[in-house]
Amino acid sequence: MQGIANFIGGDWRVAYGDEVTPVVDPATNETLATVPVDGSDDVAAAVAAAAQAFPGWRSVPPGDRIQFLFRFKQLLEDELATVARAVSRENGKTFGEAVGEIRRGIENVEVACGIPTMMQGYNLEDVARGIDETMIRQPLGVVGVITPFNFPVMIPLWFLPYAIACGNTVVIKPSEKVPISIRRVIEILERTGLPKGVVNLAYGGRAAADALIEHPDVRAISFVGSSPVAKHVYATAALHGKRVQCQGGAKNHVVVLPDADFDTTIKIIGDSAFGCAGQRCLAVSAVVTVGGAHKPFLEAIVDSAASLKVGCGLDEGVEMGPVITAQSRSRIEGAIARGTADGAEAVLDGRGIRVNGYPRGNFVGPTVLDGVESESYLSSTEVFGPVLGLTRVRSVDEAIEVIARNPYGNASSIFTSSGASARKFRSEVPTGNVGVNIGVAAPMAYFPFSGWKDSFFGVMHGQGRDAVEFYTDKKVVVERWPQEWSRRF
Repeated sequence: MQGIANFIGGDWRVAYGDEVTPVVDPATNETLATVPVDGSDDVAAAVAAAAQAFPGWRSVPPGDRIQFLFRFKQLLEDELATVARAVSRENGKTFGEAVGEIRRGIENVEVACGIPTMMQGYNLEDVARGIDETMIRQPLGVVGVITPFNFPVMIPLWFLPYAIACGNTVVIKPSEKVPISIRRVIEILERTGLPKGVVNLAYGGRAAADALIEHPDVRAISFVGSSPVAKHVYATAALHGKRVQCQGGAKNHVVVLPDADFDTTIKIIGDSAFGCAGQRCLAVSAVVTVGGAHKPFLEAIVDSAASLKVGCGLDEGVEMGPVITAQSRSRIEGAIARGTADGAEAVLDGRGIRVNGYPRGNFVGPTVLDGVESESYLSSTEVFGPVLGLTRVRSVDEAIEVIARNPYGNASSIFTSSGASARKFRSEVPTGNVGVNIGVAAPMAYFPFSGWKDSFFGVMHGQGRDAVEFYTDKKVVVERWPQEWSRRF
């Protein structure tokens, strides 16, 4: 069991607490570390360190700030395998999935290296006779970042590189379930020579998050988590006068038409639904089949899902790891039971799966439920596990209506060879991320990670230009220099 330490003002400090919560390996339930349940005092110290570092950091030219990110990017590449093993161990995802997550994070570091261009303002000469006007961007100050368990490296890197490249200082409060891999990332960042206090790491539970949200010296909050918590963070932070972006939960639908390329469609949807054990905000959890697509799709997806090898994410050949905790396993199995009680058929049932060599692991096998009614509990609930529900409709219009009735609006996709159907879908479907023959419509780092309805609370999303907008204040300067003043000299 390894000790967990906060990183505050450039120093590693053991994270103490009267009450602690264990960090467990989801495949074995072995305790890897402990994290304080509270952590609010450490958050206060981290914010103080960030506030002290801000004046000096904001005065560093953007072209110099990004030199640390260039070094950071290369060090992440060099240490990719080490960090990926830490992610797999504490999160449960396969080593390959962990590598993919980190590469997505590195993309954001690369994009943030373009801050000298992305942060530029604009000007206009002679807005009136002899008067010029200029808009410049300036950093906010201290930024709080609160991240979830499912992407312990990628999601912090949605925010951290942009925030510091824009001249802000940062306090990260990671999920208490996955504290180890983000520590590895901050250790790597420390090796770049980044000035002390620019980035700080403070562990803890809800008390630590609330302390960060409510702290008067924190100017902005970036958050990813479930929708109920996102609503709380958004409302509380706004009440305290902060800029807020909160990515919430999801119920992502894919629509399959009879003219889809079924071989490709099955593989892509299977990877999307069961990758990372379904614990990602862009995982497909609902398939809407149109007309004659239903029977062949159902048969093929069941065969594909049943063939997946479930086990410890670090073992060779494993295609799907465990879910994060025993409580998550119980909740997911309860959702499956609720779905069957409401009339769905468990054509493939992953409850009660046993994995050789891992009797205590939090495993749920791939599950396919047929006949999920569009108004049922399961259709509007984020299961966050390897559970795929199927709903039949007669047309693309009806499929779009099913998605529109759902409270979430994170992502949706359509599989078809019809350009007209695809165009109609992408134009009318009410989700922020849309895929056409793509299972996980994950935007590249230079596009915003969008989300609508109960999947996002705020205005500016993470990544790309939205991140620059979020982490800077606009200042408009209007100036006049009358000719007669120059004649005095």
